[in-house]
Amino acid sequence: MERGSESGAVRRHRVGTERREGLAAMLQPEREAPAQEPPVDTCGGVSRTRKRSPAGGGGGESQGAGAGLSEARAALGLALYLLVLWALVQLSLQRLVLRRPSGHHGEFDARQARDYLEHITAIGPRTTGSPENEILTVQYLLEQIKLIEVQSSRLHKISVDVQRPTGSFSIDFLGGFTSYYDNITNVVVKLEPRDGAQHAVLANCHFDSVPSSPGASDDAVSCSVMLEVLRVLSTSSEALQHAVVFLFNGAEENVLQASHGFITQHPWASLIRAFINLEAAGVGGKELVFQTGPENPWLIQAYVSAAKHPFASVVAQEVFQSGIIPSETDFRIYRDFGNIPGIDLAFIENGYIYHTKYDTADRILTDSIQRAGDNILAVLKYLATSDMLAFSSEYRHGKMVFFDVLGLFVIAYPCRVGSIINYMVVMAVVLYLGKKLLQPKHNTLNYMKDFLCGLGITFISWFTSLVTVLIIAVFVSLIGQSLSWYNHFYVSVGLYGTAAAAKIILIHTLAKRFYYTNASDQYLGEVFFDISLFVHCSFLVMFTYQGLCSAFISAVWVAFPLLTKLAMHKEFKQHGAQGKFIAFYLLGMFIPYVYAMYLIWAVFEMFTPILGRSGSEIPPDIVLASILAGCTMILSSYFMNFIYLARSTKKTLISLTLVCTVTFLLVCSGTFFPYSSNPANPKPKRMILQHMTRTFHDLEGNIVKKDSGIWINGFDYTGMSHITPHIPEINDTIRAHCEENAPLCGFPWYLPVHFLIRKNWYFPAPEVSPRNPAHFRLISKEQTPWDSVKLTFEATGPSHMSLYVRAHKGWTISQWSLGNGTPVTCKGGDYFVFYSHGLQASVWQFWIEVQQVLGEQPEGGMVTVAIAAHYHSGEDNRSSQLTALKEKFPEWVFPFAWSRAASMAILGWKERKVRIMGMESCGILVDFSGHVGTRGMLLEKRPSDLLEHREHSNCVSKEKTFLKLLV
Repeated sequence: MERGSESGAVRRHRVGTERREGLAAMLQPEREAPAQEPPVDTCGGVSRTRKRSPAGGGGGESQGAGAGLSEARAALGLALYLLVLWALVQLSLQRLVLRRPSGHHGEFDARQARDYLEHITAIGPRTTGSPENEILTVQYLLEQIKLIEVQSSRLHKISVDVQRPTGSFSIDFLGGFTSYYDNITNVVVKLEPRDGAQHAVLANCHFDSVPSSPGASDDAVSCSVMLEVLRVLSTSSEALQHAVVFLFNGAEENVLQASHGFITQHPWASLIRAFINLEAAGVGGKELVFQTGPENPWLIQAYVSAAKHPFASVVAQEVFQSGIIPSETDFRIYRDFGNIPGIDLAFIENGYIYHTKYDTADRILTDSIQRAGDNILAVLKYLATSDMLAFSSEYRHGKMVFFDVLGLFVIAYPCRVGSIINYMVVMAVVLYLGKKLLQPKHNTLNYMKDFLCGLGITFISWFTSLVTVLIIAVFVSLIGQSLSWYNHFYVSVGLYGTAAAAKIILIHTLAKRFYYTNASDQYLGEVFFDISLFVHCSFLVMFTYQGLCSAFISAVWVAFPLLTKLAMHKEFKQHGAQGKFIAFYLLGMFIPYVYAMYLIWAVFEMFTPILGRSGSEIPPDIVLASILAGCTMILSSYFMNFIYLARSTKKTLISLTLVCTVTFLLVCSGTFFPYSSNPANPKPKRMILQHMTRTFHDLEGNIVKKDSGIWINGFDYTGMSHITPHIPEINDTIRAHCEENAPLCGFPWYLPVHFLIRKNWYFPAPEVSPRNPAHFRLISKEQTPWDSVKLTFEATGPSHMSLYVRAHKGWTISQWSLGNGTPVTCKGGDYFVFYSHGLQASVWQFWIEVQQVLGEQPEGGMVTVAIAAHYHSGEDNRSSQLTALKEKFPEWVFPFAWSRAASMAILGWKERKVRIMGMESCGILVDFSGHVGTRGMLLEKRPSDLLEHREHSNCVSKEKTFLKLLV
């Protein structure tokens, strides 16, 4: 056959064969291993070198002239590389302080702060309204502040105020609800120059805790740090330019009430130009800057300039503000109600014991206290002497990209600069890939075909990887083995991580063996590197276009691999994937991969404990499996080309499959128990036990149902499966059922989390008889000029109560005296009001306005109203039955336990004949359906009018028409 009549494909195949045969003959005397493939020029010339895979080649192994990478060396090298990066990340995280304090005057002393911490936690749990919180802790704080004031320098002036605000606000947290607080406590200290100051920076902590927890990390340690910072600043010989206000707030755990009381009512609030909020989502470790702003880039610049041990990430900020993490801090209040910019910091390590009895002072390392104190002291001093603070509003522009590098320093720049950098990186990729299209036409077409097919194969590998781990996760959940990794995190890696990696490798191995049968290893390695680059570049464009500051991560994952590829292009072209190329390739990938490891650690450090308290509706294994699959996709992206450069992947696939299979069998057999009571490293199961009595009334005011029992809720997906073997009477036969006609299913929820915890258990128990019962009544009803009905209520009771309201069909709640006046529904359409008070609170009085919906026919009554009283402290906190049941639980369970009483009624009105039984000076005693002595109100003119209580001394008994208000 004449050469001119050969097809392009045959000619390429023949030319490739001739080249391989010639090269094989030249190297025949030295062949102890397969001969090297001809060089592949990716920027011109022959872009694909064809080779025929002999029959019987297995596992995707490339035979012929291509030497390829040794599978064992490649797999071992990559594993060691990732382990070294992980060890480096762990080393940076364990090094809490870069240098020890010298103990000089003017430096933060962690030992003094620890002394404060131990005294505060020794008081015990400090719930709002309890003597421990309102009296003992406040007295201790005031005593220490007084001692600090005595030691202070003449340059400074210290003012102290104990604020007890009352107020209300609505928030969309947990599906939306309204909060009302009365006479709660704030201890406020202002440190200012002797001649005063017009501007101030605020430092905020909270000294209250959740019930049953000493609250060392959340948030006693922050208040201890603030006390020591106050001492150091007040004794300093350096004059301040602005004031520093220290707010020790006493009701943060009541969903941010005390901070709202300060920023909306305290006279010093008008001085505040910026704030630093100290919080916790874990116990000890490093305090992470996870929120700044809004906008005001000068604040993060202040942190960058001043902080001695920086730990900050805009990624954490955007993740937190997305709502994925079910939590809020006082940052939200200062931002939304005070319009003040700030910095939010929180300890994030070991969230397993956050909000439990294990959150004790001894678990917080002194170095953690030292680093937090060094940072807070330095940043506050910087802000209090900054010219920017006085004119902070003038610097409010744009967002900042910021991230620390292994805790050594922080890189920060404006988001608009980040966008320019990102698009420059994108242009570099466009030029790099565009050059591939300048080859001869047939080479360009081959490259485009292989690139698009490879892109499809990559997406198929990722999709099937995700589906595989989700199938495993669903199966594990269905057989009742969820959270098997909760106490042994690496079980999740062995189960889901290996499955994800194995499926990705398998798909590419099959593609290499059955689709790319005649393409050279080097060529395929080049193509799949370009595919990974293209995918990361696509994410970079998308994130930048959406205005996300976190797009810098994609920029890192594009820029450094591209630079590495360009630097090693000649080496790869001449010698292929040999030792020198591999070494420099991995070295060039160091920055993106080590930072990815850094972020992956933060993700699992935050989310793994959260999955143990995320409710009964979210299968944690599915969430964790998805996260691990995503991490595997990211980490494997620039290593996919090694699958095509390696001679085989058979042993790697077998090893990964074996690890996954063994782990799967062990998980299914129940080998890995989720929880631990190990004193050194506890990982408890969280539960809520509430001894309660419920009373249901109908439209006539009659009691239609009354029951008592211990209501049991599990915080996690496993429910009672691990509890029943220890307490057989708690099983699915006592599952609580939703009362469909009652708000929030008729259960006395402390917060509106009913949509997260739908699996409940109700254990019969005697009636609750609190010494301080709640009283709730309707005191007036008024027809408004705009044809609505205004209902006024009053309630008294313990420090914590919850109000639930549901409007009946044909009615709506148009306004009320709570929040900003606009009723806010929680998830599900009901209304939830969280109420708390400090000591000596007044009667809680409020009104709601109910209006008929046009075009709808009302059905029985207007609204259903319910109130629940929660006894978190004092003698009503426990009952003998509750204590007895609590003691039956195994050590690895941490139960929150308290008593509560709930009353629920349908509210409507009717005309009715009743008999007046007598008179009092303020009100009329009447007979409502035979219940003598119930207070009522007399109707004078017509059913829509309200009778005001009369004070006539000469009233006589007679019959009249009354408006009966049923509660």
